[in-house]
Amino acid sequence: MNIGILGLGLIGGSLGFDLRSQGHYVLGVSRQESTCQKAIALGNVDQAAVELSLLAAADVVFICTPIGLIVPQVAQLIAHLSPATILTDVGSVKAPIVKAISPLWDHFIGGHPMAGTADSGIEAAQRNLFVDRPYVLTPISTTPTIAITIVEEIVRSLGATIYHCHPEQHDRAVSWISHLPVMVSASLIAACLSETDPDVLQLAQNLASSGFRDTSRVGGGNPELGVMMAQYNRPAILRSLQQYRHNLDELMYLIEQENWTELEKKLHSTQQARPDFVE
Repeated sequence: MNIGILGLGLIGGSLGFDLRSQGHYVLGVSRQESTCQKAIALGNVDQAAVELSLLAAADVVFICTPIGLIVPQVAQLIAHLSPATILTDVGSVKAPIVKAISPLWDHFIGGHPMAGTADSGIEAAQRNLFVDRPYVLTPISTTPTIAITIVEEIVRSLGATIYHCHPEQHDRAVSWISHLPVMVSASLIAACLSETDPDVLQLAQNLASSGFRDTSRVGGGNPELGVMMAQYNRPAILRSLQQYRHNLDELMYLIEQENWTELEKKLHSTQQARPDFVE
């Protein structure tokens, strides 16, 4: 199968590695010629170019650009495609993307692989990135069965675990476990930087270890991605932030009141709940 990848960053490059290893012919498009050359040299793709017309030969195209570019890029891309070509994206927000693209292209199905690292760019791409990771597909009532079936087959071949849901359900769910953590983690780093004593700040930086590394990782990620999460999933992320603030206020109140019994109950309940989210 000829498979196109529009956007040769971490996700697009990792897809290319895995799809080529399965015998697919992979066509890649990037905004920068240097990225195209790197992708060919690294083995992410068979061919690469900055022109969208390269993807005219693709049977399936994965849109792996930043969230804000997905819809405008698709609007330009479809002029080059056969009506039978299947499109899917990997954006971390689904409702606005599905709503915008579905009227433009019949054979479109929204997707979101829950995989990645703190690094970005084609150099960060890695093999088997999607193995045992969730991969969400968001078909709607008008999505052709053939599009669902073929994308499912490709995703399954990556070793990912497939989940189906409505686009709006996806956006509410990821606001809790993906988008909220980015904002909370960024706030943690910003709060630490508010320390006014330079000696104490330096000591904190010297002492920071695994606990701080784990809780600050996503807040130290790609700023462009964080802004797009907030911009395109604004209602859901505001709802989750408001609930998080409510929980912080509750913890502050218990500490102010020196209510250690209730604080312990609260921490015990979160300890018990965590395995439901993280194995």
